[in-house]
Amino acid sequence: MRVEIMDTTLRDGEQTTGVSFNESEKLTIARLLIEEVGVDRIEVASARVSDGEFQGVQRITEWAQKNNYIEKIEVLGFVDGDISLKWIKDAGGKVINLLTKGSLRHVQGQLRKTPEEHATDIKGVVAKAEKMGISVNIYLEDWSNGMIHSPEYVFFLIDELKDTSIKRFMLPDTLGVLNPKQTRDFISQIVEKYPNLHFDYHAHNDYDLAVANVFEALSLGVKGVHTTVNGLGERAGNAPLASVIGIINDHLKLESGIDESKLTRVSRMVESFSGIRIPANKPLTGDYVFTQCSGVHADGDNKDNLYFNNLLPERFGRVRKYALGKTSGKANILKNLQELGINLSAEEMKKVTKRVIELGDKKETVTTEDLPYIIADVLQSTSINNKIKIKNYSLSVAHGLKPVASVSLTIDKESYEETSAGDGQYDAFMKCIWKIYQKLNKPYPILTNYSVTIPPGGKTDAIVENIITWDYNGYEFKTRGVDADQIEAAIIATVKMLNMIESGNIPSEFNKNHKKLNQRV
Repeated sequence: MRVEIMDTTLRDGEQTTGVSFNESEKLTIARLLIEEVGVDRIEVASARVSDGEFQGVQRITEWAQKNNYIEKIEVLGFVDGDISLKWIKDAGGKVINLLTKGSLRHVQGQLRKTPEEHATDIKGVVAKAEKMGISVNIYLEDWSNGMIHSPEYVFFLIDELKDTSIKRFMLPDTLGVLNPKQTRDFISQIVEKYPNLHFDYHAHNDYDLAVANVFEALSLGVKGVHTTVNGLGERAGNAPLASVIGIINDHLKLESGIDESKLTRVSRMVESFSGIRIPANKPLTGDYVFTQCSGVHADGDNKDNLYFNNLLPERFGRVRKYALGKTSGKANILKNLQELGINLSAEEMKKVTKRVIELGDKKETVTTEDLPYIIADVLQSTSINNKIKIKNYSLSVAHGLKPVASVSLTIDKESYEETSAGDGQYDAFMKCIWKIYQKLNKPYPILTNYSVTIPPGGKTDAIVENIITWDYNGYEFKTRGVDADQIEAAIIATVKMLNMIESGNIPSEFNKNHKKLNQRV
């Protein structure tokens, strides 16, 4: 069976609190959904909302008409005689999704009409639509509560309308109240009673059951389902397009016209236009869904892809990642090193793993892009004999006052302490160090350059690399610090410098490759 996908991101999705797409954004999303993703239909607006909405529909219908997509463009309309129909026709539309009442309570409480009167009004709109050349689908609004509290009314209304020209009967769980068992019971009753009608199912996610309810509805034979990109929609939103396609393809083994590889692109596009961020752990489209964090998982994948499932990231234009952090082991690091083409010895791996875990305790993740910086930092520091160690330090900043630092360090196990103000936190820290050095009559270098970088791509909060250039006795050399905090990275680089000088361990390559500063022009 082929499932018909109707996406309502531009109508129901725009009812998300704070979301409003402009004309250009609506057209861009419409084109992407139809031409690239491959949805069968899109619902683009509600009739009579505003002049801006009218112009937005016009732009979409003009494009659709030129490209033979006009029958795929649908607009929500109301049982209001020909008012909605004229609005849709003037906007260039050819399909109305007529909002009717699917529960007795709505008919009596909101419309103040009898079921017979409402059915007569609907038939009147359908007849007018036929004369105007507009196709009609109908929403049975609040259908789920109708089936719970007044099923006889639901069957009455469908009986009254089943022999009209209505093309699709759309069954919305308007308030998101159904569970999978109820969905199964109600859909089976409807489909068995009216096997020749086309039914769509429209789920809302108030109990986080929208996708589960879609699964039940499709398994029982509804011919179409409604989705929104990223699950946008009123209150808790609608069934997310990507998740619905996942269950259609992998669990129900049904056909659809959707190109999975384009789902990530449309998801990111709608995220940008809507301003509603995709949760990192959102299935299929979130940042973390194809990321393994546990070292055990990475080890299993290294040996025989033991932690793979059918949701291969390549299907959705994504790649598998192995997170680096406090729960990762050498297997995660090995996977990332393979991606970078870097080989390390067993001892080097042990040291790098230890540093990654230390950084993971400070931040959520360490990225693949961070890894070369960490490796360079760790492997360089192993050649330094640490005679000087920082025992404790405190840095403070107060509005209107200079930053203050207090530092306690040991030199050959002797402890020294100092406090100083400075022009910045790092400057205050360095003044403490130099006060101690001056008291001990120890020589120290001049800082000549201070460089801070993060890995390329700008998508990491895990580490900062700080490279400081020093002038010592006319020679120039550099030390590197890597940490989750910029100041701490600078302090790490500084402690390396102090130990290099203390041990007489300024690398010979610097002596060979750099001339004395006083010889420079």
